[in-house]
Amino acid sequence: MPKRNPVDRDIDSLPYRPGVGLMLLSATDHVFVARRIDTAAEAWQMPQGGIDEGEEPAEAALRELEEEIGTAKARIIAESRSWISYDLPPALVPRVWGGRFRGQRQKWFALRFEGTDRDIDIATRHPEFNAWKWVPMDALVDVIVPFKRDIYRQVVEEFRPLLAKGAPEQRR
Repeated sequence: MPKRNPVDRDIDSLPYRPGVGLMLLSATDHVFVARRIDTAAEAWQMPQGGIDEGEEPAEAALRELEEEIGTAKARIIAESRSWISYDLPPALVPRVWGGRFRGQRQKWFALRFEGTDRDIDIATRHPEFNAWKWVPMDALVDVIVPFKRDIYRQVVEEFRPLLAKGAPEQRR
Protein backbone atom coordinates (compact mmCIF):
# COMPACT_ATOMS: atom_id res chain seq x y z
CA MET A 1 0.00 0.00 0.00
CA PRO A 2 1.48 3.40 -0.95
CA LYS A 3 2.28 5.81 1.85
CA ARG A 4 -0.07 8.77 2.13
CA ASN A 5 1.25 12.26 2.36
CA PRO A 6 0.61 13.76 5.85
CA VAL A 7 -1.01 16.75 4.15
CA ASP A 8 -3.57 14.41 2.54
CA ARG A 9 -4.43 13.00 5.98
CA ASP A 10 -4.94 16.55 7.25
CA ILE A 11 -7.21 17.33 4.29
CA ASP A 12 -9.21 14.14 4.91
CA SER A 13 -10.02 15.40 8.42
CA LEU A 14 -11.56 18.64 7.13
CA PRO A 15 -15.35 18.92 6.85
CA TYR A 16 -17.34 19.52 3.67
CA ARG A 17 -18.79 22.98 3.12
CA PRO A 18 -22.62 22.82 2.92
CA GLY A 19 -23.78 24.18 -0.41
CA VAL A 20 -26.21 24.10 -3.28
CA GLY A 21 -25.83 23.56 -7.00
CA LEU A 22 -28.19 24.80 -9.71
CA MET A 23 -29.02 23.25 -13.05
CA LEU A 24 -30.75 26.10 -14.86
CA LEU A 25 -32.67 24.79 -17.88
CA SER A 26 -33.65 26.97 -20.82
CA ALA A 27 -36.91 26.61 -22.74
CA THR A 28 -34.97 24.44 -25.20
CA ASP A 29 -33.57 22.25 -22.41
CA HIS A 30 -30.04 23.60 -22.64
CA VAL A 31 -28.11 24.07 -19.40
CA PHE A 32 -26.58 27.34 -18.22
CA VAL A 33 -22.82 27.21 -17.57
CA ALA A 34 -20.37 29.99 -16.79
CA ARG A 35 -16.58 30.34 -16.72
CA ARG A 36 -15.09 31.38 -13.37
CA ILE A 37 -13.38 34.74 -13.29
CA ASP A 38 -10.60 33.49 -10.97
CA THR A 39 -9.09 30.80 -13.20
CA ALA A 40 -7.22 30.79 -16.47
CA ALA A 41 -8.50 27.29 -17.29
CA GLU A 42 -11.11 26.81 -19.99
CA ALA A 43 -13.45 25.11 -17.54
CA TRP A 44 -17.09 25.91 -16.94
CA GLN A 45 -19.54 25.22 -14.14
CA MET A 46 -23.18 25.52 -13.20
CA PRO A 47 -23.99 28.13 -10.53
CA GLN A 48 -23.35 26.97 -6.99
CA GLY A 49 -22.65 28.37 -3.58
CA GLY A 50 -22.75 28.01 0.16
CA ILE A 51 -25.74 27.80 2.44
CA ASP A 52 -25.85 30.63 4.98
CA GLU A 53 -26.49 29.98 8.67
CA GLY A 54 -30.21 29.29 9.21
CA GLU A 55 -30.96 29.23 5.47
CA GLU A 56 -32.89 26.41 3.83
CA PRO A 57 -31.24 24.84 0.74
CA ALA A 58 -34.01 26.02 -1.63
CA GLU A 59 -33.65 29.58 -0.32
CA ALA A 60 -29.89 29.37 -0.86
CA ALA A 61 -30.40 28.14 -4.42
CA LEU A 62 -32.61 31.09 -5.34
CA ARG A 63 -30.27 33.56 -3.62
CA GLU A 64 -27.22 32.11 -5.40
CA LEU A 65 -29.02 32.33 -8.74
CA GLU A 66 -29.55 36.05 -8.31
CA GLU A 67 -26.12 36.73 -6.80
CA GLU A 68 -24.20 34.82 -9.47
CA ILE A 69 -26.12 35.45 -12.68
CA GLY A 70 -28.13 38.54 -11.85
CA THR A 71 -31.63 37.20 -12.32
CA ALA A 72 -34.40 35.64 -10.27
CA LYS A 73 -36.44 34.65 -13.33
CA ALA A 74 -36.55 30.93 -12.65
CA ARG A 75 -38.55 28.47 -10.63
CA ILE A 76 -37.40 25.32 -8.89
CA ILE A 77 -38.77 22.22 -10.59
CA ALA A 78 -36.82 19.50 -8.76
CA GLU A 79 -34.45 18.81 -5.88
CA SER A 80 -31.84 16.06 -5.79
CA ARG A 81 -32.82 13.02 -3.76
CA SER A 82 -29.62 13.19 -1.74
CA TRP A 83 -26.65 15.38 -0.94
CA ILE A 84 -23.69 15.00 -3.30
CA SER A 85 -20.11 15.64 -2.19
CA TYR A 86 -16.92 16.42 -4.03
CA ASP A 87 -13.32 16.89 -2.91
CA LEU A 88 -11.16 19.74 -4.08
CA PRO A 89 -7.78 18.83 -5.57
CA PRO A 90 -5.26 18.93 -2.66
CA ALA A 91 -3.42 21.93 -4.12
CA LEU A 92 -6.64 23.98 -4.02
CA VAL A 93 -7.63 23.20 -0.42
CA PRO A 94 -5.40 25.87 1.19
CA ARG A 95 -6.50 28.51 -1.35
CA VAL A 96 -10.29 27.98 -1.31
CA TRP A 97 -12.56 28.94 1.61
CA GLY A 98 -9.52 29.77 3.75
CA GLY A 99 -8.43 26.13 3.83
CA ARG A 100 -11.32 25.24 6.18
CA PHE A 101 -13.03 22.67 3.92
CA ARG A 102 -11.98 19.66 1.85
CA GLY A 103 -14.76 20.22 -0.70
CA GLN A 104 -18.50 20.70 -0.78
CA ARG A 105 -21.56 18.67 0.17
CA GLN A 106 -24.30 19.98 -2.09
CA LYS A 107 -28.04 19.74 -2.53
CA TRP A 108 -28.79 20.19 -6.23
CA PHE A 109 -31.80 21.94 -7.73
CA ALA A 110 -33.14 21.96 -11.26
CA LEU A 111 -34.68 25.29 -12.21
CA ARG A 112 -36.66 26.29 -15.28
CA PHE A 113 -35.47 29.66 -16.63
CA GLU A 114 -38.45 31.93 -17.29
CA GLY A 115 -36.66 34.95 -18.69
CA THR A 116 -34.71 35.83 -21.80
CA ASP A 117 -30.96 35.91 -22.32
CA ARG A 118 -31.11 39.70 -21.71
CA ASP A 119 -32.17 38.98 -18.12
CA ILE A 120 -28.86 37.26 -17.38
CA ASP A 121 -26.20 39.66 -16.14
CA ILE A 122 -23.00 38.08 -14.81
CA ALA A 123 -21.58 41.56 -14.09
CA THR A 124 -23.05 41.33 -10.60
CA ARG A 125 -22.01 43.24 -7.47
CA HIS A 126 -19.37 40.57 -6.76
CA PRO A 127 -18.79 38.92 -10.16
CA GLU A 128 -17.72 35.29 -10.21
CA PHE A 129 -17.89 34.67 -13.96
CA ASN A 130 -16.47 36.29 -17.08
CA ALA A 131 -18.47 34.39 -19.71
CA TRP A 132 -21.59 32.24 -19.95
CA LYS A 133 -23.41 30.05 -22.45
CA TRP A 134 -26.15 27.46 -22.86
CA VAL A 135 -24.99 23.89 -23.58
CA PRO A 136 -26.89 20.70 -24.36
CA MET A 137 -27.21 18.47 -21.30
CA ASP A 138 -25.25 15.72 -23.08
CA ALA A 139 -22.27 18.09 -23.52
CA LEU A 140 -22.29 19.36 -19.95
CA VAL A 141 -19.79 16.96 -18.37
CA ASP A 142 -17.26 17.56 -21.17
CA VAL A 143 -16.93 21.30 -20.47
CA ILE A 144 -16.73 21.04 -16.67
CA VAL A 145 -13.57 21.25 -14.58
CA PRO A 146 -12.32 17.65 -14.20
CA PHE A 147 -12.62 17.32 -10.41
CA LYS A 148 -16.38 18.03 -10.57
CA ARG A 149 -17.22 15.65 -13.46
CA ASP A 150 -18.42 12.78 -11.27
CA ILE A 151 -20.98 14.92 -9.45
CA TYR A 152 -22.10 16.46 -12.74
CA ARG A 153 -22.69 12.97 -14.13
CA GLN A 154 -24.88 12.20 -11.10
CA VAL A 155 -26.82 15.45 -11.48
CA VAL A 156 -27.36 14.89 -15.22
CA GLU A 157 -28.57 11.34 -14.60
CA GLU A 158 -31.02 12.45 -11.93
CA PHE A 159 -32.39 15.50 -13.76
CA ARG A 160 -32.43 14.14 -17.35
CA PRO A 161 -36.10 13.03 -16.99
CA LEU A 162 -37.04 16.70 -16.49
CA LEU A 163 -36.29 17.61 -20.09
CA ALA A 164 -39.39 19.20 -21.59
CA LYS A 165 -39.95 16.39 -24.07
CA GLY A 166 -43.14 15.37 -22.35
CA ALA A 167 -41.69 14.61 -18.91
CA PRO A 168 -43.75 15.84 -15.98
CA GLU A 169 -41.95 18.12 -13.54
CA GLN A 170 -40.96 16.61 -10.21
CA ARG A 171 -42.16 18.15 -7.00
CA ARG A 172 -39.81 18.95 -4.13
